Amino acid sequence: MTSLAEHRTVQAFHARQAAGATAGPQFLDAGWLRTLCLEAGADDVGFVSVASPDIVPQRDEILAAFPATKSLISFVCRMNRENIRTPQRSIANVEFHHTGEAANETARHIVTALQDIGVRALNGAPTGFPMEADRWGAGRMWVVSHKPVAVAAGLGRMGIHRNVIHPKFGNFILLGTILVDAEITAYSGPIDYNPCLSCKLCVAACPTGAIGPDGSFNFSACYTHNYREFMGGFGDWVETIAESRSAKDYRKRISDAETVSMWQSLSFGANYKAAYCMAVCPAGEDVIGPFLTDRKHYTDEIVEPLRAKRETVYVTPGSDAETYVAHRFPHKKVKRVGSGLSRQRSIRAFLAGLPLAFQRGPAKDLNATYHFTFTGREEAEATVVIANKGLRVAEGHQGKADLSLVADSETWLRFLRKEASLPVALLSRRIRLKGSPRLLLAFGRCFPS
Repeated sequence: MTSLAEHRTVQAFHARQAAGATAGPQFLDAGWLRTLCLEAGADDVGFVSVASPDIVPQRDEILAAFPATKSLISFVCRMNRENIRTPQRSIANVEFHHTGEAANETARHIVTALQDIGVRALNGAPTGFPMEADRWGAGRMWVVSHKPVAVAAGLGRMGIHRNVIHPKFGNFILLGTILVDAEITAYSGPIDYNPCLSCKLCVAACPTGAIGPDGSFNFSACYTHNYREFMGGFGDWVETIAESRSAKDYRKRISDAETVSMWQSLSFGANYKAAYCMAVCPAGEDVIGPFLTDRKHYTDEIVEPLRAKRETVYVTPGSDAETYVAHRFPHKKVKRVGSGLSRQRSIRAFLAGLPLAFQRGPAKDLNATYHFTFTGREEAEATVVIANKGLRVAEGHQGKADLSLVADSETWLRFLRKEASLPVALLSRRIRLKGSPRLLLAFGRCFPS
């Protein structure tokens, strides 16, 4: 057997070293890198140092994925606006899928070009899916949050609809992020204004009321409807199949159109149900003209067809969205479904998910402080305060509790997943309460799933 020193690959490496071959550059010229990214397919690009304060909330995740990261490249790829604006969801979803593929190809070309000059780089997170599916129900599923990186890189600001609005292209963009093992000679900074016009057209168009006029956002309402054929909604559909006694019973629960729509997503890529907030947004230099020229015509042509569309809107029972649709869009069909947000696999995920599932309507008459103590496999203490239709979650026990709950962590998670009975858990002392049980029932109504 040939020794390592005699192996041709090893000898070739040492020959290159002897000839003066050098490692890749430690600094990348910002101008050269920008040109590279634009030629690779990006429509705009910005650069952020991994040391930037704007990256702190996700720095550990970034370094866990690619410990050599010194800089982040953030880029945008434009979508065709009219394809997103149409009420025909098949056309809009094809645009999302194609632009997502283009963004991933752009990232791949950039990473390849950097690799060819000796610079290590990583596509920080594919646009859309796939994601880190093994983390489902246990915590954050993505590697890099594209939106805050794009904001830090000067590619726009978040609008009240929670989409990044590019100053030129508006919100008709998809984002990408590349992690790089090199410094860049000039970094970007956030733009000094928000392109969001606060026109509230996204509020008017949203079929679930997820976007509040006051800037609030109901994640659960958006997630349950728009992402019906993603993750949690798909899981709920599978459970419906499992629970159905027969094909006839299944057809009573799920219409033929819903089955076909799920097949479409499984065959061609998961499809969004709405994204109307993006469709109606008039912000951005390339976008704003028709809105400023004739606002009534803009509303009649773009907003009203989405509002008038007869469609099924998916809501969780007892949610703010269920009330909103019935009041604002009586011509749309309301269908009660599970959101999948209760399928947490850890106490940490349960606590982190509370703000996502919280509903302001059921909380309107509730003012209470809850102390949670979890024991067993996962130990934790937390305080949850619900007051003035708002929610605050904190580590440890703070203030005086109106209700104290001590629970075996695994039993609590099984209860959330509807795999364990609360009365049985109380009788067996695996869940213990100090305070009125009515407060626990009131708590549950604030987090329907």
